[in-house]
Amino acid sequence: MLDGILLEQRGIPTAVICTDLFVPNGRATAKAHGAPDYPFALVPHPMASASPAELARQAKEVLPEVLRLLVAK
Repeated sequence: MLDGILLEQRGIPTAVICTDLFVPNGRATAKAHGAPDYPFALVPHPMASASPAELARQAKEVLPEVLRLLVAK
């Protein structure tokens, strides 16, 4: 989250992807760094145990949101 916020502050469009388990941490980080409404895309947790096919499915599913985040800025 912080990397995305810092890159955006430097004018670099960024789309942060966060697993649903870490939403509270992500929102707290965004708030602590002056971006309480910083948008991010969500994917299911956990990622580490997902099969390559499942990761590909999740990537395809989240891609429209990632693109929206990148062009909305």
